[in-house]
Amino acid sequence: MIEQAGIGTAKQAADHELILAFGRLQGAANRLEYILGRALETECGISHLMFEVLLILGRAGRPGLSMRAIAQEQVLTTGGATRLVDRMEAAGLVARAEAPDDRRAKLVRLTPLGEETTVRASRIHVENIKRHLVEPLPADDRERFAEDLRILSHTARDSLPRLP
Repeated sequence: MIEQAGIGTAKQAADHELILAFGRLQGAANRLEYILGRALETECGISHLMFEVLLILGRAGRPGLSMRAIAQEQVLTTGGATRLVDRMEAAGLVARAEAPDDRRAKLVRLTPLGEETTVRASRIHVENIKRHLVEPLPADDRERFAEDLRILSHTARDSLPRLP
């Protein structure tokens, strides 16, 4: 048996420091997703994924974004993004409009209700992030932790294949 990274048994694999670290990261992300996502659903009537799309569209401003751009940002298929946007459009949060440079293409943008929902949900989300993500960390480590998360996120994003 070829032993790589000091792993020769299932026990060694389970106890490997890098595997443990990634498992803790994933576990924390999953638990926080649940806690913060439930708060958005309960208090604002939107899923965390919808909230993320609202934020993406808020950053983009007018005229909006293509379905492909939304899918790429959220690591969704274009079909998955279309179904999500369909639900958001039915809820009055977003609208589709013709692209200014290509009348055949559609762009997605926030409606006034989408703008209002984004602001209200963001206020709630910030308070929950403070309580569940920031406050448990030592004060001296918080800024570095946020920067490390940015680096990890951008590195992973840049490693993803681009949608055709």
